Amino acid sequence: MSTLYVVVDELDDWKPYYPSSDVITFDQYMALPVRKRERVRVINLCRNYKYLSRGYYCSLLAEARGHNVLPAVQSINDLGKKSLYLMQVENLSELANKAFVDSDSDQQVVRIFFGDTSVPELKALGKVLFERFASPVLELTLSKRKVWQLDKLRFLSLKDLKTDDDQQRFASSFDHFSRKIWRKTKPKKGAKYDMAILYNPDEAMPPSDMDALKFFIKAAEKLGIDAELITKKDYMRLAEYDALFIRETTNIDHHTYKFAKKAQAEGLVVMDDPTSILRCTNKVYLADLLAVNKVPAPKTRIISQHTKAALDELEKDLGYPIVLKIPDGAFSKGVVKVSNREELALKVKELSQKSALLLAQEFMYTDFDWRIGILNNKPIFACRYFMVKDHWQIYQHGDTGAESGGFETLPTFEVPRAIIDAAVKASRLIGDGLYGIDLKQAGDKAYVIEVNDNPSIDYEVEDLWLKEELYTIIMQEFLLRLEKRGS
Repeated sequence: MSTLYVVVDELDDWKPYYPSSDVITFDQYMALPVRKRERVRVINLCRNYKYLSRGYYCSLLAEARGHNVLPAVQSINDLGKKSLYLMQVENLSELANKAFVDSDSDQQVVRIFFGDTSVPELKALGKVLFERFASPVLELTLSKRKVWQLDKLRFLSLKDLKTDDDQQRFASSFDHFSRKIWRKTKPKKGAKYDMAILYNPDEAMPPSDMDALKFFIKAAEKLGIDAELITKKDYMRLAEYDALFIRETTNIDHHTYKFAKKAQAEGLVVMDDPTSILRCTNKVYLADLLAVNKVPAPKTRIISQHTKAALDELEKDLGYPIVLKIPDGAFSKGVVKVSNREELALKVKELSQKSALLLAQEFMYTDFDWRIGILNNKPIFACRYFMVKDHWQIYQHGDTGAESGGFETLPTFEVPRAIIDAAVKASRLIGDGLYGIDLKQAGDKAYVIEVNDNPSIDYEVEDLWLKEELYTIIMQEFLLRLEKRGS
């Protein structure tokens, strides 16, 4: 579990707020024994962050000790020079002009508490500034010279918060940011580790439904792991946890990858790890990886041009029908089948608007696709996903939503050996995380279609054979890695 320290110059600086044993002075922080592998978060609320001040040294020592600290030394240095922070603030004038369009004043001062501001139109900007210059309190001064422009950006200390309104906003924002400061909850018995489960409550087709998420939390609790659901708004809280389990559809250009990167940098045990996300979410990379390592897969070609000669070669090489894919599609999105030259030219041109490279794959029709769940290169579940009726995919997307075919869940020992062997071989190329390997079967041969870094695990689907044991197996792997890290 992580430890939290709120560091102030004098304990009286915290007097307006709810008492907490986590609040200590800079001198007390200096005197703390340094423990290896201890995960610590530090909120630096010293009065001054100037170079070589106590506040500066607080952040500097925190980083030297391997503690996660707000603000970081890099942020302190950047805000020390206007030229440095101006380069990192984009679209500020546009947002400010919208926010203060009716203002008669030629100057506006906005205070940002843990990324939150009372000006609704500047909330997006507040979030960006907090991510780039993560600090408890920032003060933004804007001046109007034909258009609104940044005049000054500076840190504020607790001593600068003199009004009841500022103090209340600080307390509220701090409480939202890290409720562990003063929330008096009943301690959970036996919880040795904290886990964050990242999910999106608004995702139409999430990797796990709410029932499955509850079973993950229940399984974790039995093993001494306090698991909690978080969303993308909780990015800055990651250091509070020991592990991150991503149960939201991942992508590189997405906050899920950012969460994985930060969790890894903080020393958390994380699935999916950023390397797995990078390798799995781009089908171009995956196609090359499988080919180089001689993993059986449908014949696949990478399309970089859509000239007549390129399409001629594609026709000759693959024959019709041909399956076209964008590199980062999921749940059958961005995947089309073409049956002639006219369709090929049209769809290649259309999909090329979304990606510079496309994949063309020989069409292998089967009544179902295999999905083998792999954890640490061992099979843990097996499903057959059947095609939607009168359709060639397991998902069919329409104006009213997505339709899926049926499924059958089996014990892994009933799966043909060729399927298991190909799935494990493919997973080893990616890493030792949790993967879903999609395969087709032709006779006694297996062909890998995809490796998914964030496989679906839904209640009464993938867990239909093992039931609660499936969730326990996954949480046991987290526990094993947490214990290994701790030793």
